[in-house]
Amino acid sequence: MASGTVQDPTQLIPRVLGRYSPVFVERGEGCYVWDRHGDRWLDFTAGIGVTNTGHCHPRVVAAIREQAGKIIHAQANVFLHTPMLEAADRLTGTLPSSLNQVFFANSGAEAVEGALKLAKMATRRPAIVAFRGAFHGRTQAAMAVTTSKVRTRAHYEPMPPSVYYTPYPYIFRSPYMGPPEDADLWYFRELENLFATTVFPEDVAAILMESVAGEGGYIVPPTRFMKNLRQLCDDHGIMLILDEIQSGMGRTGTMWAFEHYGVVPDIMTSAKGLASGMPVSAIVASKETMDAWAPGAHGTTYGGNAVGTAAAVATFDVIKDEGLVANSAKMGDRMLTGLREVQKDFPVIGDVRGMGLMVTTEFVTRDGGPNTEMAQKVIEKCWERKLLLITCGTWEQCIRIIPPLIANEDQIDEFLATYRWAVSSVA
Repeated sequence: MASGTVQDPTQLIPRVLGRYSPVFVERGEGCYVWDRHGDRWLDFTAGIGVTNTGHCHPRVVAAIREQAGKIIHAQANVFLHTPMLEAADRLTGTLPSSLNQVFFANSGAEAVEGALKLAKMATRRPAIVAFRGAFHGRTQAAMAVTTSKVRTRAHYEPMPPSVYYTPYPYIFRSPYMGPPEDADLWYFRELENLFATTVFPEDVAAILMESVAGEGGYIVPPTRFMKNLRQLCDDHGIMLILDEIQSGMGRTGTMWAFEHYGVVPDIMTSAKGLASGMPVSAIVASKETMDAWAPGAHGTTYGGNAVGTAAAVATFDVIKDEGLVANSAKMGDRMLTGLREVQKDFPVIGDVRGMGLMVTTEFVTRDGGPNTEMAQKVIEKCWERKLLLITCGTWEQCIRIIPPLIANEDQIDEFLATYRWAVSSVA
């Protein structure tokens, strides 16, 4: 079959791969993609938080091309190679000194699976505590700690046992009736109640949490909650695993979202923006924790791939040299300010929240419930002006706004103008 001759993708691609947009893409550059008709789209999905350095950044492309001409697959159990070591050095160089060893894998789900295995091995405990509304992946253990949408888990029972759930501190939809500034304490008491009623804390290997909830609605936890969580883990010898798969690599205006809270995890997972689109993920922990894994206790064929980790090295260098973390913070403030102006005029937007360039608007019905229909209508209206966005939230009631970290003022303002027009058109 000749290249480019397939007109109906349903001939080859299963329907399980639902489509977020109508675009049949040909190429990308920076914050833009071009479809096969030659039309340019402003891409504020960034491959779901992957292309932090923009599409096809020249330095990343050059690193991939150069490494592909040297060696493509140098299996990590067989060979040491420079890109993997340099990527590990760049990664740990951005982290607290306690996070000093890296196990490379291929996807976020793989990193989560590995992190859970590592915590169980290091503590010799069986149980995991996860947060309701979280998304950690679609493999079996990752699915067991995922509750952002029931369709992710539907018909896959039984799940791995000894996973317990506590509510993520979703302040906008908190059932707490007291002062809003104390809602985080209610959520923390719910976690303490779990230990009082359901699972003995000394049986818990790890508490797994997204530093910013992603698929569940781009929810930012209060700093006090995070500090209390860190202390709780310390008090009971529980490992704190922070999932930075979507929130890391400069996305929130700091290199890692946990920096906003002044806490340090025992284990961190990273993926998505780690290698600008190459399939690279990582589990990071202390040498002491990693030493709990005997040789052969965990493994991967493609993890630490030479081409992928070369792209990761280039990604770290671009983020540093081009000041993309600071740009994320600056452009994020501009975006949040503009979106809150839109919110003032259109109460169908119930909440605007986020950090850096990890931002969402949550749409509500007149009684304050989730407004799925309005979020989808706004996205489809944006297509008319060639702007790409995607939803999040349990009910798909939120629109997430995640441009590449290279986005400039003109592109943020172009987005804001289109978004205001789209909301006004359908609200």
